[in-house]
Amino acid sequence: MRDVTGRLMLLDTASLYFRAYFGVPESVKAPDGTPVNAVRGLLDFIDRLVKDHRPTHLVACMDADWRPKWRVDLIPSYKAHRVAEEHPAGPDEEVVPDTLSPQVPLIEAVLDALGIARVGVEGYEADDVIGTFTARASGPVDIVTGDRDLYQLVDDARGVRVLYPLKGVGTLQVTDESWLREKYGVDGRGYADLALLRGDPSDGLPGVAGIGEKTAAKLLAEFGDLAGVLAAVDDPRAKLTPTQRRRLTEARPYLAVAPKVVRVADDVPLPDVGTALPRAPRDPEALDAIAVRWGLGGSLRRLLVTLGA
Repeated sequence: MRDVTGRLMLLDTASLYFRAYFGVPESVKAPDGTPVNAVRGLLDFIDRLVKDHRPTHLVACMDADWRPKWRVDLIPSYKAHRVAEEHPAGPDEEVVPDTLSPQVPLIEAVLDALGIARVGVEGYEADDVIGTFTARASGPVDIVTGDRDLYQLVDDARGVRVLYPLKGVGTLQVTDESWLREKYGVDGRGYADLALLRGDPSDGLPGVAGIGEKTAAKLLAEFGDLAGVLAAVDDPRAKLTPTQRRRLTEARPYLAVAPKVVRVADDVPLPDVGTALPRAPRDPEALDAIAVRWGLGGSLRRLLVTLGA
């Protein structure tokens, strides 16, 4: 990764193209009738994001492995309900709508022809790529994602915030530490502990039985962090109810491994890529051919104008 000193925008790309797919009608098609709603929707998203937030650097972060084995080895239920087909020799196949799957290679080809950095690292999720870029950035960072897991990276002191789409990307929840404290009672660092205590069915994380979001927030407010909560379990003077103490004790095997699963990695071996926002396409001929073949029309033209502005 090269030095990034300006405003870095990191896209949780799969999160955004899923939203585009479900937000843009499937009647948006290429000349041959193939749906391109996710492709055009994502281009429109990027156009709006660049216009509104003016990043100097932009990276489309990808899931090279959406369900890494090292996470599954620790918690076998991790994302298990989203597996379409298991592949012992490589990443499992995720449940993806039939008309979205063919659009993903096209999305990758368009990003490459535009010159927008596209980074996925074998054995890691896009979240981990985002976490590592964030850790290494020396300037402000905007993380664009529909995944609340990345709230754990919010850091006011470093200028790291999450832009969470509420409706398209025209309406974004700008998530900083004050918003997190008001909503969840924790800061960015505390969000991962909150998430693993309460669990997350969408990721197959069981959490601690009987401890929901409000109780988890109260425990963290009282004892500081997960280590403090576990120390309290061993301290008979600590203000825990008998039920809380029992449930936390029973959950110790889960709590021993959950932090590594839930916390975003910040040490991914990133490739050496240029992340500067492109002002002109990297491969104009390829981009023209893609635009004609797939009928990307106004979505691509608008983005090119925005990038060149």
